[in-house]
Amino acid sequence: MEQELLQVLSQTQSSEEGPRKHAEAQLARLHTNPTFPVSLASIASHNEVPTSLRQQALIILRTFVVHSWSPALDDFRGDVLVDDATKSQLRPLLLQLATSGNADRKIKVAASAVVSKIARADFPDQWPDLLPFLLATISRATESQLHGALRVLGELVDDGFDEMQFFKSARELVKVLFDVAANGQHKSTLRALAISVFRGCFDTLEMVMEDHKAAVKQFADEALGAWAPMFTTIMRSPLPAVPSEDEENAGTGTALEWRGTITLKLQVVKTLMKIRSVLPVLLIPQSLVFFSVTWQELSGLQNAYRQLYIDDERQGRLIDSDELPYTLDFLVMEELDFVQSLLRAPPVRAELEKQLAEGTSPNWLTEMMKLSVAYAQITTEEEGLWDIDVNVFLSEETSVTANYTPRTACGDLIIKLSEWLKLVCLQAHLGYTTTLFSDPGSTWKAKEAALYVLGQDLMDLHDVQQSIPTEIANSYTQFVQYSMQQEDPFLRARGFLIGGMILKTSAQPLHQIARAYLETSLKAICDDPSDVVKVACIRVLQDYLEILPSQTTKPVQGAIISALANYLNAQDMSELIDSDDVIVTLTETLRDAIMIDVGICVNSLALDILFNIASQGAANFQVASIVTEAFEDITESVAEQGPEAFTRLCERVLPTLSGAFDVANISEENALTNLAAELLNALAENSCKPLPAGFVAAVMPKLNRLLLTSEDPELLGPATSAITHMLSHDCPQFLAWHDQTTNKGALETALIIVDRLLSPTIEDIAAQEVGKLAAELVEKAGGEKLGPYLPQLLRAVAQRLASASHAQFIQSLILVFGRLSLISPQEVINFLASISVDNQSGLAVVMAKWLEHSIEFVGYQEIRQNVMALTNIYRLEDARLANIQVKGEIIVPQSDRIMTRSQSLAHPEQYTMIPIPLKIIKVLISEFSTPSSSPLRRQLDAAALASLDEEGSGDEEWEDEPNSLDLGSAATRQDLMAYADGANRFRERDDETQKCLVGFFREAAEKPVFQERFNALTDEEKRLLQEGMQG
Repeated sequence: MEQELLQVLSQTQSSEEGPRKHAEAQLARLHTNPTFPVSLASIASHNEVPTSLRQQALIILRTFVVHSWSPALDDFRGDVLVDDATKSQLRPLLLQLATSGNADRKIKVAASAVVSKIARADFPDQWPDLLPFLLATISRATESQLHGALRVLGELVDDGFDEMQFFKSARELVKVLFDVAANGQHKSTLRALAISVFRGCFDTLEMVMEDHKAAVKQFADEALGAWAPMFTTIMRSPLPAVPSEDEENAGTGTALEWRGTITLKLQVVKTLMKIRSVLPVLLIPQSLVFFSVTWQELSGLQNAYRQLYIDDERQGRLIDSDELPYTLDFLVMEELDFVQSLLRAPPVRAELEKQLAEGTSPNWLTEMMKLSVAYAQITTEEEGLWDIDVNVFLSEETSVTANYTPRTACGDLIIKLSEWLKLVCLQAHLGYTTTLFSDPGSTWKAKEAALYVLGQDLMDLHDVQQSIPTEIANSYTQFVQYSMQQEDPFLRARGFLIGGMILKTSAQPLHQIARAYLETSLKAICDDPSDVVKVACIRVLQDYLEILPSQTTKPVQGAIISALANYLNAQDMSELIDSDDVIVTLTETLRDAIMIDVGICVNSLALDILFNIASQGAANFQVASIVTEAFEDITESVAEQGPEAFTRLCERVLPTLSGAFDVANISEENALTNLAAELLNALAENSCKPLPAGFVAAVMPKLNRLLLTSEDPELLGPATSAITHMLSHDCPQFLAWHDQTTNKGALETALIIVDRLLSPTIEDIAAQEVGKLAAELVEKAGGEKLGPYLPQLLRAVAQRLASASHAQFIQSLILVFGRLSLISPQEVINFLASISVDNQSGLAVVMAKWLEHSIEFVGYQEIRQNVMALTNIYRLEDARLANIQVKGEIIVPQSDRIMTRSQSLAHPEQYTMIPIPLKIIKVLISEFSTPSSSPLRRQLDAAALASLDEEGSGDEEWEDEPNSLDLGSAATRQDLMAYADGANRFRERDDETQKCLVGFFREAAEKPVFQERFNALTDEEKRLLQEGMQG
């Protein structure tokens, strides 16, 4: 078996696809062979076998284990393919391999990964001696054995413990790890690995802390009492001399010592940061010591960092095979973050405020500015990358694709200082910057870094709508003007960028300076030899257009668009499209320039440029979104100017959009077709009424072809919507259109489109706009024009509604009947009662779906239409409705056991069954409630209050506790914006709808049957109804 496996394993590494796939198929067949896992483990244990094959055997064995070892593993596939005897044979064999003193490090790493998966399933019940073995091995191990044992223990801590197992062995485990970490005779990398495993313990503590907070605190406090002094000692230990590049490449002697010391220090800082995130209160007593030690080290590392990364181009961001980082840039970045987090610890803050009050010079704040500028300087590697690829440079400015580096960490540090010290921080930065720029010995990189960290602070202030004093803004302009004129392109680019941020955040507008900077930027876009400077100027134009009044920007609108066109014409579009940040920035700036006065679209090349970008960048989601939103704004604004202006716009854009459909059809470029459909939909939606002459004839042939052939949801949605808007805006022109190729009229063509989109072969999401089109056809064409097609259309809608599952699609189909019910509710009920859907009453099927999904409707108009339609239907008091039972309240299971997914599928939710009139009342009451009174909102509020109470119950000494909201944090603001975006989906109060509901319930309450239905409501529903009627 082993020889056969060796041959198969060798073939799996073949560069030829045929033999490789054949070998993979053979491996899959061997899975059911009882000797398969033991043979793999045996191959991995033989030193004579090439390392690559041994490693491959262990990787395959790990996959086999997670799929076939035990149902306790997440990726288990249903069949246990290893018997107990084989398991008993494999466990010690693999553990020995992972902790062997002779095995290759790669083999030990791979073996430990297999052991951890087995431990996840078998420890401690089937493998009770695993942890005692590891702890005993670590206590007496050789250096080589120690590495393997620590790897396995680390995997076990990360993936193998539950809370009871952890607490049972935690103290002994931490003691063993401490003995390794504190032993200076061990290699620094092994000590670092022990500290890394110790840090992993806090991941487990974090998961169980909510249920065992007191026990976790006690345990962590005891542990830190021993570990903290050792951490301080390690952080205070000096780094050895910086190795030469030759020594570093050789990986021996000084380089190993350098690398090991950095690895050890890094793990200490990362562990302290982890403790800070889980139990910050534990670090408060030592916070001032840790701050001082970290600050001193950062101050002392400046020369080494500059030597390695600013002056030289040593490789950074490196990690070893144990996934431990070991380069100086990582250490600096972690320590900068640690300093930032410690700034808000009460002892640190009190001491720093005391020193500031004493007024010693130079004070710590100035020194921190100096340190931030030192580490924020552009590295030689970044300089080379940005010079080759300007997109990488711009990504840092947009913060969309930027890596987190010491440079960005410095920006975050200045932001934290500014949030705390406000104007004092800005004044300190201005003072240091003045000194720096006046020093003839300071480098361009230092000056650029000073402006960079300022820009990060100003960007943060602007995001929270704060400003800086105008006199300080004025003071900074001297550095802006200086930088714009310097030889180095990166300092020049920074000057342009910071100029925009300074003027955006100035308390008082500095329009004269902004106008001068705008003109300088325009000139640089055309004339500057550096692409970095050009894209910086394109980006900063957005700032100037935001702050300058239209009377200032309108005279230069043409010049801005011309400058952008010249830049675009000079680029290789195939390369430019691959530069995401550049093309997005260019599109955004062009949009802002057009919106100065959209009238320019009719008489200039502005739209041609926008469409050119769109045609090349249609596959870029950001570009497509910006172009679509800009075009929507353009069409709205031009439509407001009247039919004549809108007609000229259509004359300009319709040929381009039509051509885009043709090009996309030839090139099979789906993204371009989709974007053209989105733009055409925007044009139709915002069009004046009636449509310009010939509008329908110009677009219907293309839309008809697309809607009858495509299945792309991103295309069918806007294309369907465009037809709906044309029908809504100008029904006579639409109905007068005749398809010359098929000899069919517009009405018949539209019905064919609707019929296809209602077909079960079209996905719900692709057909989600068809309901609106169907409703518009019924309303605008009416029964006279539709004739026998009307019942066929409505029957098809009812049939498709029965199988629909996508919420927006369901809403659009329901509103076909809903809009008809606004006018003729009795005819709707009669029709539905007369048809059969899936061998059931059409009335029962449609009303059940309607009432089940009404609470999911979105859109003011749609919700209002639905409410009014349901009130009309209720008023009919049709006996057929009262005889139909639909879902009422969910039946809550008596058991409090957590159900798995398979159990949930086997036992779906159960509901009470109630008559339709009662269900209508329940639905209308849910629409009656305001956001603050809705049950869901109150549950969220209660949960939030409970969370706040929990957070405030302890550890309140440290304001920067992770469970509290740091409103100054960019990350927190981003999360809150995302939450706010989601919160907008709550049903908001609409006064007109509420007025309609009040009138309905007053009317309904006068009927004798209402009291019986009122009594059937829940107490919560009764309360909501009473509150709604009162207010």
